[in-house]
Amino acid sequence: MTNPPIRAVLADDERLMREQLRSRLTEVWPELEIVAEAKNGLEAVELTKAHKPNLVFLDIRMPGLTGVDAARQIAQLPEDDDWLVPEIVFITAYDQYAVEAFEQGVADYVLKPAERERLQLTVARIKKRLAQREGAESADTGPVPLQQLLHKLSSQMNPSAKPQYLQWIQATVGQAIQMIPVEDVLFFISDEKYTRVQTARLEALIRKPIKELVDELDPQLFWQIHRSTLVNARAIDGITRDFRGRQLVGVKGLGEKLEVSRSYTHLFKGM
Repeated sequence: MTNPPIRAVLADDERLMREQLRSRLTEVWPELEIVAEAKNGLEAVELTKAHKPNLVFLDIRMPGLTGVDAARQIAQLPEDDDWLVPEIVFITAYDQYAVEAFEQGVADYVLKPAERERLQLTVARIKKRLAQREGAESADTGPVPLQQLLHKLSSQMNPSAKPQYLQWIQATVGQAIQMIPVEDVLFFISDEKYTRVQTARLEALIRKPIKELVDELDPQLFWQIHRSTLVNARAIDGITRDFRGRQLVGVKGLGEKLEVSRSYTHLFKGM
């Protein structure tokens, strides 16, 4: 039985650049199926929702929604048994945005115009990552999650805009409103309506979803381990597996275990 083709979405506001990338990809990866092309970041997110590709190529600078902003939204799309959040390859004309961040292996990049030799290297890396994601072991992407890379890119693109992370959480505890220091939070976990805020002493509820908290919390402190869960890295007590092979995060001082979805198992490689 042959494996299904790898499917990709291309996003660049310059039509000629999209055509050139498509042509180069056809040369170096003829079996790749390009299912859609987007002219901006918003289209890229919508087309990713519609087509559920394995791979998205994003121009890092697009009007309206940048490639970085689009990647943030794509990273928050709900997964299912048949689809994981796609691998991201950024397209950039700015070498300073590329080297340090992308060499961590969380994503890859292609410099404009796409050269055959560099694109071959990207294709080899992406094929390896996709194969690892399908296998028993998670991809060897190192300790830095995608959200940290996106925060870094945002700061590089807007050096004067220093990130201001949340310091306090205003939450409902019983009938009262309480201000909770962010560093005291062990984890956040969401359902369809509320997000649970758990500290060592109390449990509270807020209406802010995880996809908003991801952008408002320091990614060095809070790791996303599931589309509905953020955990304080300092509160992680260990990693175990259940009878189904799923990774579970233990939290210091609590008996509760937090499930790690397949897209985030790389955070605990070697642990």
